[in-house]
Amino acid sequence: MDREDRRAAASGITWRRGPMRTIKRPGEHELEVKKSRFLCALARVASEAEAREFIQQRRRLHHDARHHCSAFVLGDAGEFQKSSDDGEPAGTAGVPMLEVLRRNEITNSVAVVTRYFGGVLLGAGGLVRAYGGAVSAALDHVGLVERRPVRAVDTTVDYLLAGKLDNDLRSAGYQVADTDYQDAVRFRINVPESEVDAFRTWLAEATGGVAEAEPGELGYAEVDI
Repeated sequence: MDREDRRAAASGITWRRGPMRTIKRPGEHELEVKKSRFLCALARVASEAEAREFIQQRRRLHHDARHHCSAFVLGDAGEFQKSSDDGEPAGTAGVPMLEVLRRNEITNSVAVVTRYFGGVLLGAGGLVRAYGGAVSAALDHVGLVERRPVRAVDTTVDYLLAGKLDNDLRSAGYQVADTDYQDAVRFRINVPESEVDAFRTWLAEATGGVAEAEPGELGYAEVDI
């Protein structure tokens, strides 16, 4: 393992045991520090190959820039982590970028900061602040989500009850994933896995015992944070 590798097993970082966090959407944001431009691009990735391909895309897009520093975190528990200073003094770019991802408990994401040198030397401390700050600003720009385990639950009611049930579901904070209008109205609701039994009880009370909950596949819902 070289100096650029940052794996959770060796980092001492304790990752949360709750929902997985990632970026809400891909995007980029620019930060200017003493005439140098720090352009941070973020993307979701599912593998090291995808992360490295994104890094190469940024190199090709900004081929005239001096540095393309990067950091990425993969795995449901953020267990695979890497960073690169790409020619900047060791520890002044990739590591602070990775620390921002760690601090925000983000995984399955890659950050690339492209630097256009402005002619003013920033020093080690200045570089650490600039590269870390560029990632922080980009995260604020794109937003974060939590991927929470949910069970798809179907329930079917007649048209007379459908309007009221739709309103009650949304008022109670349940996520209606799909509504199918056929001979009757079928709702598909994303219910947190730990709340399926409570949802059965709620549904029976809300419909006077008319509707039944039919649990389906386990999946994930993304919730803004």
